[in-house]
Amino acid sequence: MGEVVGNKMHDQTLTDKILAKSVLLLVPKWLRPNIFTWFRFISIPFVIWLLLYKHLGYGLILFIISAFSDAIDGSLARTRNQVTEWGKTFDPLADKLLIGSATIIVVSKYINVYLAATVVIIELFLIAGAYYRLKALGMPIQAEMSGKVKMVLQSLGLGSLLVSVIFNLPVMLVIATYLLYVSIVFAIISLVVHKSI
Repeated sequence: MGEVVGNKMHDQTLTDKILAKSVLLLVPKWLRPNIFTWFRFISIPFVIWLLLYKHLGYGLILFIISAFSDAIDGSLARTRNQVTEWGKTFDPLADKLLIGSATIIVVSKYINVYLAATVVIIELFLIAGAYYRLKALGMPIQAEMSGKVKMVLQSLGLGSLLVSVIFNLPVMLVIATYLLYVSIVFAIISLVVHKSI
């Protein structure tokens, strides 16, 4: 699963502190953060299948669980001092595969293909940039607040879009569209300003 990086406690966000006092209390001590990342990788083909074959209700539920596991594994790693190099590398990759695959399937169909392409292309640039900095420059892969906000906005946007389709709520489609456009702004900030994922 990867070795823990260092012995010091990692910087905790407000979200980490809230989750530590609530959801993380339900997570057994033996359950490592990287298990949640593996779960996300395993869930992605099922999310894709459900969305492709129009089982949108089940697809939405699994997407929400999978996306929420991102918050769990990061907070778990930081609050329990279990940050690993494996997790720092593969956690963002799992996020991008989940968001990218769902975006290609639903955004291109229910909003427009240009928005879907923009989201996916920026994610590919983020992955390529992080990989280059890791391999060529020896710089560790890092998450920054703008990248975390981007992931939350993307998840909320895709969730809102699925809700709009499932329950025929046009207002949710508008909300989803704006959330995804704002997520692009934060993605560009991550890419250009912070050079993070």
